[in-house]
Amino acid sequence: MERELLLECQCNDRKAQRKVYEQMAGRLYSVCKRYLKNDEDIEEVLADAFYKIFTKIGQLQNHDTFEVWAKKITVNECLQKLRKDKNLFISLEDHLNELSEAPSEHISFEKDILGLLNFLPEGCRAIFNLFAIEGYPHKEIASMLSISEGTSKSQLNFARKKLQELLVNQNI
Repeated sequence: MERELLLECQCNDRKAQRKVYEQMAGRLYSVCKRYLKNDEDIEEVLADAFYKIFTKIGQLQNHDTFEVWAKKITVNECLQKLRKDKNLFISLEDHLNELSEAPSEHISFEKDILGLLNFLPEGCRAIFNLFAIEGYPHKEIASMLSISEGTSKSQLNFARKKLQELLVNQNI
């Protein structure tokens, strides 16, 4: 991201903010889609993330890290939405039947594995994203979600097993 553009955003320049939005919206939308299923929730969280990005951009120390910083804000907004809407970590047994009812038609590899995440319970999906995709360690995930490291590890293990089952069932 251009340093001057970010400096203009710090001065609340609406044109600069629009350019940043246009450059980042697609990437941040994809981040939201990994955590949330509902398009309305994704749009809401994306709007909240951009609001926070533009109101807190003055706190950004290193403009070279803007994209990572914006992504982290977006992930945190997704997690906040999940926590606010419902109990993030409900019993895994409650979802065993749902997971076995995943569609059996062949999925294209592009829509693929990330699409299969939608068949996981929200807690498992969030932890899988944080660990496998975002690269957070279990200790940090546990802190972010106010759970134990053991819960983080067991939810990740459950997510991996279910994803493997879904991949086998889909012949991917």
